[in-house]
Amino acid sequence: MERVLGIGGYFLRAADPAALSAWYRDCLGLDVDERGLWQQDVGPTVFATFESDTDYLGSLSQQAMLNFRVRDLDAMLAQLRSQGADVTEDIQEMERVGRFGWVTDPGDHRVELWQPA
Repeated sequence: MERVLGIGGYFLRAADPAALSAWYRDCLGLDVDERGLWQQDVGPTVFATFESDTDYLGSLSQQAMLNFRVRDLDAMLAQLRSQGADVTEDIQEMERVGRFGWVTDPGDHRVELWQPA
């Protein structure tokens, strides 16, 4: 059986794609080239499904949520706050999994940040 090898891309609709791309570059340090390619650090990727009425993904109109692995969650959240980003106060910890925090991007997409255990 053939199987997928990894995430090949993530695509977002935006009223101003250039501005949203700049936010991901300037606030999260997402360094993509002129074709949108990003060389990620090696690490785990979670694929999980949720009930259709969950609020975990943000508003019910948001059908999927992007999760980024980070080295230092506290430092990343502080950096985002200093840049005026909409960062939740909640931090969730899961034993042997890691710590989680959330930010809403300028396109109103909830994004999860994960510091693996």
